Amino acid sequence: MAELKKAFEELGFGAVKTYLNSGNVIFSSDEENIGSLTDRIETTIKKWFGLDIPVFVISKEELEDILQHAPDWWGDENKEIYDNLIFIMPPTTFAEVWDEIGEPREGLEKIQNYKEAVFWSFSRKDYQKTNWWRETASANISGKLTIRTANTVRKINGM
Repeated sequence: MAELKKAFEELGFGAVKTYLNSGNVIFSSDEENIGSLTDRIETTIKKWFGLDIPVFVISKEELEDILQHAPDWWGDENKEIYDNLIFIMPPTTFAEVWDEIGEPREGLEKIQNYKEAVFWSFSRKDYQKTNWWRETASANISGKLTIRTANTVRKINGM
């Protein structure tokens, strides 16, 4: 993560911070074109690390807007439930994800989309029985999504 931080700093981004060992990077930039930022970051990661991986960039304002629209059942203190936020990577849409994954398993998981994000909660003890757990890990869809826990998203938003 230290090398990743250094790469972002060399791109000219300010206030670069990393969080956890899963590629979360928080930074400031005057660039407003998310597509351009994404392309620059993907190119740099390939050059520095030899990895050809999809990158997801979201503005702080957009992330705050998404979190303000969280359903009441998402991200509460219930330790029996696991809460995630699925970010859909452009140009993929929620409709395409829905067509690929299908309905959540009633009684085991809940989903609600807002813009191109999906609030997803499921029973910790029955996660392997859920439809979305199995399908989000499939090769067909996994490269179109990035998933973070409710706690991680809130922490990143506060950084």
